[in-house]
Amino acid sequence: MNWDQLKTILWLRWRLTRNQWQRAGGFGAVLAVIVAVSAVVLGGATFVGGLLGAALGLGEAKPEVVMGIWLAATLPFLIFWLIGLLAELQRSEAIDLQRLMHLPVALGQMFVINYVASHLALSVILMLPAMTGLAIGLAFSRGPAMLLLLPLAWSMVFMISAWTYCLRGWLATMMSNPRRRRAIIMGITLAFILIAQLPNFYFNVFGGRKRFDRPKGATPEEVQRNRAARKAAEKENIRQLVEAQKFIPPLWLPYGALGLAEQRVLPALLGTFGCLGLGALGLRRAYRSTVKFYQGETGGKAAARVVEPATTAMAAAARTGKSMLELRLPLVPEQAAAVALGTFRSMLRAPEVKMAWGTAFIVTVILGASVFWRAAPKIPAAVKPFIVTGAMTFSLFMLVQFLANQFGFDRQGFRAFVLSPVDRRLILFGKNLATWPVSATAGLLVLAMMSFWLQLPILAVVAAVFQLATLLLLGSLAGNLLSILVPFHIAAGSMKPTKMPALAMLTMVMFQLLFPVAMVPVFVPALLEWLWQLAGWPVLFPVNLILSMLLATLTAMLYWRTLEPLGRLLQRREIKILNTVTAEQE
Repeated sequence: MNWDQLKTILWLRWRLTRNQWQRAGGFGAVLAVIVAVSAVVLGGATFVGGLLGAALGLGEAKPEVVMGIWLAATLPFLIFWLIGLLAELQRSEAIDLQRLMHLPVALGQMFVINYVASHLALSVILMLPAMTGLAIGLAFSRGPAMLLLLPLAWSMVFMISAWTYCLRGWLATMMSNPRRRRAIIMGITLAFILIAQLPNFYFNVFGGRKRFDRPKGATPEEVQRNRAARKAAEKENIRQLVEAQKFIPPLWLPYGALGLAEQRVLPALLGTFGCLGLGALGLRRAYRSTVKFYQGETGGKAAARVVEPATTAMAAAARTGKSMLELRLPLVPEQAAAVALGTFRSMLRAPEVKMAWGTAFIVTVILGASVFWRAAPKIPAAVKPFIVTGAMTFSLFMLVQFLANQFGFDRQGFRAFVLSPVDRRLILFGKNLATWPVSATAGLLVLAMMSFWLQLPILAVVAAVFQLATLLLLGSLAGNLLSILVPFHIAAGSMKPTKMPALAMLTMVMFQLLFPVAMVPVFVPALLEWLWQLAGWPVLFPVNLILSMLLATLTAMLYWRTLEPLGRLLQRREIKILNTVTAEQE
């Protein structure tokens, strides 16, 4: 261990962190300090809470309750750790080993530093102190044997972090190709979203059939039988859960707690040694894969690429016919159409954008599945249009990051807009056109599902289509203003903003909070129709449809009128936007 090198590397890492804080401004540095202090305070609070809760409340608890408490502590840790893993996949190491390969430093030492730094995560800061306090509190209330939970909990964290580091090393090799890297991140994120929604499917979709509902007019004997069947089912579920924990290494911790509560020490000891052994194996594989990657040994030789002659490529391109960029959009200026088609094509080629689109689609499908498996509630006819409009607003909110930061995904490509003679209002119009197909598709999908579920009248469906157009226009209008005033850089391969100033971050948070308020005018036609019906006037008069058409027309005129002043504002601020969206990540 070379202590001088270690101190120098740590000083360098600290200096880089300070530089990032200084570039974020004084407010950003203060905010970072507040976050750090809050994390320490929360960690201490969870330790004290676990200590007091176990010492005062679990002394006489059943072993199953103790197991449930530890299971409730383990599962959030795993969920937070997975969320942190997705973030870690989209940024580099704390210390980049590749920049130290030409220096006489011990790579193993740097590897250990990076591994230790990976534990500075929200899941560890919150849950590990809570587990420690919980184990000590149980030792006070149930006996010193419960202290065996301390090494078991720490070894479980060690095992998870070691294999996570091994996974990151393997993914670093797989993601050496930037396009493949973004595709892998997209796939992992979508898989995590689907896994996180499994409980929702089980309890709200499939599990609904297994509920023991009390029948109407049931006799006392039937109620007793129903209650006994429910208790038997709960006991069977607990037994199956206990049996499953034996074969899932991260769940050896609650199983060991169950054994200690039942005066059995062997499960905790075996779990500790098992976690330590698996963790050591994972850390060893992580170190070997990391060193091989930085030394260029990826475990196999790449096949030689056959370069296609230029003439063959040109002939193949000529046979394919028109590309997307050669299409013509009716009633759209040619320059705006070029911007729209180019932007839409670049978004189709970006896996991170498709990941965001897929996320919105998955959320819509999951909510739709949860709705369709339930009977339609008895909702008054006047309230149904409000529900449909609110659902469409939610679908648009899922894609607000594309509306409010239209230049962040251009990165170096924004230079083409700065140097081009295109009217700036047409650039804004083209950017909006590129986002409308996906937003409109998501809104129409929600409209179709909600209309089918609520049995919405045809006139209300047509009115909802005009309301969706109004939503898109209002969102684009507000998004144009925010994209010009508060742009931020999006790292390639992710949806994470980088080097985002604190003021811009607060502005985006406020925009997301106030987004429903900005969409309130879309609810006015349905509200006026409801008041029309309350007044006792003719019900057959389509108030909602007429006012929705009028509102969409007025919003379109307002949107078109604002393009000119917003275009001038874009021209004045385009250099600042260029410096922001092309900033390199340190």
